[in-house]
Amino acid sequence: MRISSSVALRTLSGSRIYQTTRYVPIKKLYRPYSTMEEKSIAENNTEDKSRVDEAMRVRKEFVKENADGFTKPSGDIYKNSKSSVDFGDDYNLPHPLWNHDYVWNVQHQHTPPANLTDKLALWTIRTIRFNFDWMSGWMWGRPTINKALNRVCFLESIAGVPGSVGGLLRHLHSLRRMRRDNGWIHTLMEEAENERMHLLVYLKQKEPGLFFRSCVWVSQGIFFNFFFLSYLVSPTFCHRLVGYLEEEAFKTYTHILEEIQNGTTDLTKWKNTPAPEIAIKYWKLPENSTMLDVVAHTRADEAHHRDVNHAFAGLNYSTDANPYMPGH
Repeated sequence: MRISSSVALRTLSGSRIYQTTRYVPIKKLYRPYSTMEEKSIAENNTEDKSRVDEAMRVRKEFVKENADGFTKPSGDIYKNSKSSVDFGDDYNLPHPLWNHDYVWNVQHQHTPPANLTDKLALWTIRTIRFNFDWMSGWMWGRPTINKALNRVCFLESIAGVPGSVGGLLRHLHSLRRMRRDNGWIHTLMEEAENERMHLLVYLKQKEPGLFFRSCVWVSQGIFFNFFFLSYLVSPTFCHRLVGYLEEEAFKTYTHILEEIQNGTTDLTKWKNTPAPEIAIKYWKLPENSTMLDVVAHTRADEAHHRDVNHAFAGLNYSTDANPYMPGH
């Protein structure tokens, strides 16, 4: 493409001798960025990114200090755990690797309900727990290896649902709004995978039969749809529900630990039963670890999920940033 330009020759006195028209390629009118200009643009972009990163950091600190109901996960996360990303896992999402002292000293914590939504979540979980206890035979007699495996495998097959449903719905919500999610998705998906890994670990001690699998299929289908619809209506209710669910899971694993250490049933064998290889790799346990260590690390994970979901229930799910970094 060319444009015309009129050129005139004049004498020293200013009189015009003749005028001609020439064509100039249009590309000559566009001056590319100089090296200095390109450097300036790059510096501005870097400064913009730094400002955004600093704003997000300040916002997360504000959320940690001021969000109603927020508690750091089982104390100070960076003191009690390391992230598995430091060890180069190929497939697993980041997850906490707990310190030995913390694993054996983590305490049960209960978050009292503060409003009607919290009370509804609490009584929903207590109703589910009561019915599950008598239907599975957990409340009758002392726990045995078979009872413990049935309960744990069933519990973990259901506990992996909330994180995946919440992560999926927040992902779709972010796409519809065409905005960032504020970091919640990764924590929810990490939680879902962590529960699934619990199931895979304990399945090394149990081969489920057709009846057990059928119960899981039915229960998972019912709970998935219940949680999916509930999350659409009230994410706050759902996170509080999961927080109370994890409180009950913490009690279950504490009971199992007590039976392993001081009980009179065959669960005491787990003090000397070698930990499955999948558990050793997942939690980076010593090679001589036993099922006692596996149960203790599982309980620490459940305490973490308890605190995370109670914290999420106290945040504004539309605007507040996730204060938990990947792997913590």
